[in-house]
Amino acid sequence: MTDTVAPKYYAGPAGGWGSLKGISRVLARELATPGIVETLMRQNKAKGYMCSACAWGKPVHPHVFEFCENGAKSTIWDLTHDRCTPEFFAKHTVTELLQWRDYDLEMQGRLTAPLRYDPISDRYVACDWEDAFAGIAAELQVLDPKSVVFYASGKASLETSYLYALCARLYGSNNLPDSSNMCHETTSVSLKKVIGTPVGTCLLEDFARCDAIFYFGQNPATNSGRFLHPLQEAVKRGCKIIVFNPVREKGLMEFVNPQNPMEMLTGHGTDLAHMYLQVKPGGDIAALMGLCKHVLTVDEARRRAGAPGVLDDDFIAEHTRGFDAFATAARAADWQEIETISGLRRTDLEAAAHVYMAAERVIGVYGMGLTQHVHGSQCIAMLINLLLMRGNIGRPGTGISPVRGHSNVQGQRTVGISEKPELVPLDWLAQRFDFEPPRDKGLNTVEACEGIRDGSVRGFISLGGNFVRAIPEQGAMEEAWQKQAITVYIATKLNRSHLVHGRASWLLPCLARSEEDLQEGGPQAVTIEDSFSHIHGSIGTRKPASAHLRSEPAIVAGIAKALLPPHPRWRWDEWIADYARVRDLIEETYPDQFRSFNQRMFDAGGFYRGNHARERIWETDSGKAEFTCPSVMSALGVGTAPGRYHLITMRSNDQFNTTIYGFSDRLRGLEGSRMILLIGPDDMAREGLCAGDVVSLVSDAGDDVHRQVSGLMVTPFDLPAGCLGGYYPEMNPLIPLWYHDEASKTPASKSVPVRIQRKPI
Repeated sequence: MTDTVAPKYYAGPAGGWGSLKGISRVLARELATPGIVETLMRQNKAKGYMCSACAWGKPVHPHVFEFCENGAKSTIWDLTHDRCTPEFFAKHTVTELLQWRDYDLEMQGRLTAPLRYDPISDRYVACDWEDAFAGIAAELQVLDPKSVVFYASGKASLETSYLYALCARLYGSNNLPDSSNMCHETTSVSLKKVIGTPVGTCLLEDFARCDAIFYFGQNPATNSGRFLHPLQEAVKRGCKIIVFNPVREKGLMEFVNPQNPMEMLTGHGTDLAHMYLQVKPGGDIAALMGLCKHVLTVDEARRRAGAPGVLDDDFIAEHTRGFDAFATAARAADWQEIETISGLRRTDLEAAAHVYMAAERVIGVYGMGLTQHVHGSQCIAMLINLLLMRGNIGRPGTGISPVRGHSNVQGQRTVGISEKPELVPLDWLAQRFDFEPPRDKGLNTVEACEGIRDGSVRGFISLGGNFVRAIPEQGAMEEAWQKQAITVYIATKLNRSHLVHGRASWLLPCLARSEEDLQEGGPQAVTIEDSFSHIHGSIGTRKPASAHLRSEPAIVAGIAKALLPPHPRWRWDEWIADYARVRDLIEETYPDQFRSFNQRMFDAGGFYRGNHARERIWETDSGKAEFTCPSVMSALGVGTAPGRYHLITMRSNDQFNTTIYGFSDRLRGLEGSRMILLIGPDDMAREGLCAGDVVSLVSDAGDDVHRQVSGLMVTPFDLPAGCLGGYYPEMNPLIPLWYHDEASKTPASKSVPVRIQRKPI
């Protein structure tokens, strides 16, 4: 190949008419129920319905349309006319369905009745609820509770999550991993260590007061579309956004607000990024070290000249520990090494550092581009170092803001879904419910997978999600998965995980959050927590997809009643009759965070459960915010080598987590098959590849295990040298189970070591 090829790209902005067309396409295909418009108009508003997609905040004063493209797609997806009935399963064996695409499985529509796997016919067959609960209980009662995993996907409400965690512990298991183990567990571990809180410190209103935003490894247009509004408003008032991302994402470059008639008519929106720095995968530690190094250099030069320094000396002295050691390490850092590892020029990093120093109030934003590396925890700690240098935590318009994924993934941890006993008030639970809870550490996601492979995990209950598709080493895991004694799936739609089952398996269909939940005490509401630690009530009003569906809390209670002995303090029927009683339990368990829970759950903008780090109260071992010195300059777990690339797994614009809405990755200019390999034109030339060639990727992790994904069409794309891109979850078979963040065990999906393999001629 001699000619340089043009990389694929999208000429339009994020938002705009493209967003409306994307929603319309899904709406037309799903033939959603007539109430969809009313549901969308209530979405993310007080006394309305809280979106079941991302966890972005809900403003006190919402827009007329307080939903984004993917949020609308998620709601439409739930309210489809299509139904996946027992008659469908009578026509298809599980073995046959395993050959279907993920998209085609979910396109069958909403599950309508409880189902039990029948090994003789290799089909799921209908059963009634009480038989399902009795069968599940019978299987679980003969297993060691420590061999059973209770997984949660991040979507279930606070009420469901509290009861689910309680059920698991009453049974005797602390194995309560959730989807954060695969994305932001790095956040929970790293932030807790350095500033004493496992969550971000920002409020939504901080984005209206900041002067600069340093933005790492997150794509708002696809993953948190409503974030584009405060970003646009910030830029319009003069805030500068500095982006660090290997991929040039439209959502950080240009936005046309679909709710602004003039912008829609003219097509002229807002350029968002003041600087867009395409850092190499794993290069964020080095990039941040370069920023910090230049801040120190300027500070020292100004002081020598008799001018005030740029550091916040008072804050550093009163609120932090470890600054001198960190400053020594930053001064000693070598610029050539910084440039080589980050892939960025010193002049660009110095220019970005000047933006940081000129800003009175700075927010650090990040996503899985920081968390999903072998040294992801050190990436986050380095970003905290940068913020601490000028006191950019604990003041209005400042702070650290991880952008969380699923709509209640943060809230589930808040109310007890955790494998770490030290994070749960076990003594209080023991007294309140008259039992001795397990005190041993439970299994996180990686450890659960290891247990499934070695046979020590015998049962898996999944509260939502598509776990088998979301995890690393899919091929090996699917084979091991079927050796379990029991699998139980609580779900709204069919997905691949349901087809990879244990010896005994049940598929239990639940209400969607947008649907009316009628219990003995009348219509029920549920609650969720957003990324800013605000709690919101949600009321579903749509007619359920089937008269046989049960709510998630009712399903959890049904399992618990069948599994556990009667006890006067375990009032499952009373709790399900009125979810307000569950909220009373949550308030009793966490009184400082959930004061007057039932009275405040519909406050406009939600009620804030508090964050001590925001008040500059540091619940760390030292009682201060911690400067830390990175042990490495690269976040890669397997370094560079001739012929080795580092693969970033990505989500498309037509996707939320493992749910595929379609095959249009519009904002990257990509349409059609998801089996593509994104590669820079220069790397294509070096490999002798042409656009449209079909290749394989093979693992290059150095452990002599063969992992391969084949049938990938070469697609030119604007990426740094040595970087490849491919879709999640299709690329997950290439990720070793052991390849994860050292501190949190979050899979390192943003820097997977691979080689390109040509098809034999």
